[in-house]
Amino acid sequence: MTLLDLTTYAGTFVFAITGAFKARASKMDIFGASVLAFATAYGGGTLRDLLIGIRPVNWINDNIALLIVVISIIVAALFKLSSSQFRKVLFFTDAMGLGLFTIAGIEKSLQLGINNIYSVIMGVITATFGGLLADILCNAVPNLLKRGELYATACAIGGIVYIFLKRTTFNYETNIVGCVIIIIAIRIYSKRKRLSLPEI
Repeated sequence: MTLLDLTTYAGTFVFAITGAFKARASKMDIFGASVLAFATAYGGGTLRDLLIGIRPVNWINDNIALLIVVISIIVAALFKLSSSQFRKVLFFTDAMGLGLFTIAGIEKSLQLGINNIYSVIMGVITATFGGLLADILCNAVPNLLKRGELYATACAIGGIVYIFLKRTTFNYETNIVGCVIIIIAIRIYSKRKRLSLPEI
């Protein structure tokens, strides 16, 4: 198993937990939690694969992917948290998923011959569209579209840094870890400081 595979599965796990937590916040049953966990974990990657032309999409015939979603639902069900703790955990799992999936999406795209600019775009899509789909299913305003939420912007900044670092002497593992941390840090900082992009 490659580092890219590990990064992808780690992102899948934290995003699936995020989806399960969102289902619990919306008072859904176990089926609803399963749908939301899967949508959050694989919505972005599925859209990326369809845009690039990968057939079948990444999770088809991947038993590990299915197992990860099941485990995430069990983990989410076992967590008994207060409402404030719950919001914090949901935010941090979402931030971690953004970082992991952005890099995984970029690397997957680069390996398939997509150029740097569109690889960053594919990374942002991979990281954000699963959460967008889950929020829509929960009838909530998606984080991607909220003011004071550097959501996709954090992914884009981290993705651009990752592309530049690939041209340096830093090794592959350092680049991945560093850029995941950058994306998580931007996301957390922007939330605390209520940073937002200028209005049009």
